[in-house]
Amino acid sequence: MNCKRPPGPPRRLLPGEGTFADQVAAVGLPYLSEHLQDFVSRATKERFTPLQTVEELVRLEAMELSSRSMDSRVARAQLGRFKQMADFDWEWPKSIDRPLVESIFDLSFLREVKNIVVVGTQGLGKTMIAKNIAYAALQKGYSALYAPASKIIADIGGQETAFLRERRFRHYCRPALLLIDELGYLAYDNAAADILFQLVNRRYEVKPIVLTTNLAFRDWRAIFPNAASASALIDRLTHHSHIVTIKGDSYRKHEARQERKGQPDEQDE
Repeated sequence: MNCKRPPGPPRRLLPGEGTFADQVAAVGLPYLSEHLQDFVSRATKERFTPLQTVEELVRLEAMELSSRSMDSRVARAQLGRFKQMADFDWEWPKSIDRPLVESIFDLSFLREVKNIVVVGTQGLGKTMIAKNIAYAALQKGYSALYAPASKIIADIGGQETAFLRERRFRHYCRPALLLIDELGYLAYDNAAADILFQLVNRRYEVKPIVLTTNLAFRDWRAIFPNAASASALIDRLTHHSHIVTIKGDSYRKHEARQERKGQPDEQDE
């Protein structure tokens, strides 16, 4: 059976072909192509002059292109869904250095090549803070990439040849900011510890890392095969860094309890 010939690129519309909306889309005006009638109605109602019409259209198109570009960059960074910092409940943790956290969002750590290590038990917003830092970096034009520690280890360690492993190392070294999430939830063997150390060492004093962990540094020996590997990794991560320590009870458990309180008992239904 012969293979079908792949379809060619879409044919450009000739002048006069298609509807006006088709022509608008063809010349690359995404906002106007999707909101043509609304824009025309608004311009008519507010009695825009020709110059005001052009100025407003340029402004809206620029906003649309910026939004689409940001959406694309967030997708490439693999941030997924996350709550904005405006929703962070600063009153819930028993201890958190709010001025330090807020100062990190000026992104000077990127220029100074300082790592950010967020330490705290489960459910205190470590990942939320880390992803918001990355989002702020993306807004300023930096590249970023998010991955749990377990995914990085499985990705690099799962490659069959040294050449392929090197390609994956370069993948995680490429972005201006790398987020390594959830270090400490699993124990690491020698091979995993070596991958983490190599990655951190390659970015050391070159490009910063934002790392979240549920363990205090003194407890890292429990998850690494020996004290030397834990000490070497801690040394590279913390030599130039900001350490954010969060103490308290899990906010997720608190939310779950609040939701259960708001639900009627079965006998009341």
